[in-house]
Amino acid sequence: MSPPCHTSALLLVFMALAVAGAEQLEERSCDVIGDESSESQMERALLKKLEPLSHMRFNVTVEKGKTENYIYHFRVCREVNNITHDFGGLVQTNRQSGKTTVIGRINETQVFNGSDWIMLIYKGGDSYGRHCSGEKRRAVIMISCKRGVTASSFSIISEEREKEQECFYLFEMDSSVACPAENSHLSVGSILLITFVSLIAVYIIGGFLYQRLVVGAKGMEQIPHFAFWQDLGNLVADGCDFVCRSKPRNTPAAYRGVGDDQLGEESEERDDHLLPM
Repeated sequence: MSPPCHTSALLLVFMALAVAGAEQLEERSCDVIGDESSESQMERALLKKLEPLSHMRFNVTVEKGKTENYIYHFRVCREVNNITHDFGGLVQTNRQSGKTTVIGRINETQVFNGSDWIMLIYKGGDSYGRHCSGEKRRAVIMISCKRGVTASSFSIISEEREKEQECFYLFEMDSSVACPAENSHLSVGSILLITFVSLIAVYIIGGFLYQRLVVGAKGMEQIPHFAFWQDLGNLVADGCDFVCRSKPRNTPAAYRGVGDDQLGEESEERDDHLLPM
C-alpha cells in the first residue's frame, strides 16, 4: 500500500473511532411513546422541566427477609448504565446474585402532571416471567412538589405484581421542579400605586436638586414649581370653601355680637356731672 493510501486509511479509522466515542459519550434522553409528531407540547414542556434532575443518580435499598435484597437505581430521562445502552432508566440489582433487571426504559416514556406533581412512567422493562402473565415490567415515579429541594426522599412504595396484567413498581420522590410557578402577590392596583409613588419621589428629589444646585434657590423656593403648588393650594382651598359651604355667602354669621338693643337706652345725661360748672 502506498504511503498516501496508508495515511488515508489511518485517518478514516481515527474518524470512525472518534464518531463511536462521541456516540458513547452522548447520553440518550427520554423518548415519549409514539411518533415524534404525536408528542404534545405539554409532554415536551414537562420533559424540559425535569432536565435539572437528569445529571443526578438515585438509589434505594430494599430488604424483604433473606430471599429478596435489592438495590434500585434510577435516573431521570437518562440511562443508568451508559455502557450497555439498554435504555434502562430504572434498574434493579440483586445484591446476592448480582443479577440486573431493567424495570423501565427511557425510550418508552410517558409523563403526566397535576397542580403540584409530575408522574414519570418508564415502560418496556424486562419480562416478569411467571408473574403478571409474563408482561414487561413498568416503573411509575411520582415526583411531588417540595420547594427549596432539588431532589430528595427517593423511595419505593410498592410493587404490584399479583395481577394478571398492568403490573407496576411505584416509587416516589420530592423535588422543586414539580412545584407550580409562584405568582406575584402584588395586585394591579398595588403595582400602579408603587409606580405612582416612585414617580413622585423622583420628581421631588430631582426637582429639589435642580433648584438648589442649578438655579441656586434657597428655602421654600427649592421646592420644584413652588409657585404652581402654592397657587394650586389656594385654588383647592377656594374650591372646598365653595363646594362644602352649606349656606349662601350672604347669610349672616351664626353668631351675633352684643347689640345696642341688648344694652338698652343710655342716659343722655350720664356724663353731665363731669362737665365743669
